[in-house]
Amino acid sequence: MPTVYDFSARLNNGEEKPLADFRGKVLLIVNTASKCGFTPQYKGLEELYQQYHSQGLEILGFPCDQFGHQEPGSDEEIRGFCELNYGVTFPLFSKIDVNGDSAHPLYRFLKGEAGGVLGDAIKWNFTKFLVSREGKVLDRFAPVTAPAKISGDIENALKP
Repeated sequence: MPTVYDFSARLNNGEEKPLADFRGKVLLIVNTASKCGFTPQYKGLEELYQQYHSQGLEILGFPCDQFGHQEPGSDEEIRGFCELNYGVTFPLFSKIDVNGDSAHPLYRFLKGEAGGVLGDAIKWNFTKFLVSREGKVLDRFAPVTAPAKISGDIENALKP
């Protein structure tokens, strides 16, 4: 049975990153955007990362421009924006599509494992997937779910 570890994606710096490199970590995978009403969630995501990274949490940000053209910048511009405005230190990947024929294979997998309220499609930026240390999708959280509201779920996933 496939897990997230069967996929790879290009980091924001152009390096191809096998997700198997995160084996044994709890993952929070998020499609992000810099010009979205939910963009301030970067701050909450970074707070979660700072709080739980030493316990085994990795947050993986996947910029996406499929919703209202809210991520128009280049990978370099996105990285600069996130670092300057929100102090983001968690891994950012190259911009991807999360829906449609050109959806990244990782997102096809995530959506198949945890559909949303109205079906599998990602409805907007900042949809979040919580993944176990074994690479299995534990839960999916809507864009309106603030990162702080996920802390209990993260703590449970981090338990040995």
